[in-house]
Amino acid sequence: MANTKSARKATRKIARRTAVNKSRRSQMRTAVRDVEAAIAAGDKKSALAALKAAEPQLVRAARKGVVHKKTASRKISRLTRRLAKLP
Repeated sequence: MANTKSARKATRKIARRTAVNKSRRSQMRTAVRDVEAAIAAGDKKSALAALKAAEPQLVRAARKGVVHKKTASRKISRLTRRLAKLP
């Protein structure tokens, strides 16, 4: 348990940041899942729309430190390649 006033405040801040990061990570993962589902269904039009929505989510998560910059870049790249392979 935190003893000093500043340590108690730090604990509160950490709890808030954790909640925000968890929300951002969840939104990012949902967006990626939507793209993957559309690709699996073979629906190029909806997959493209889902990717357009997911890309800013991934970039934002990387910018905010939720995921690493290169992780976000890799995910975008792989989803784009999979989308391009659709007939």
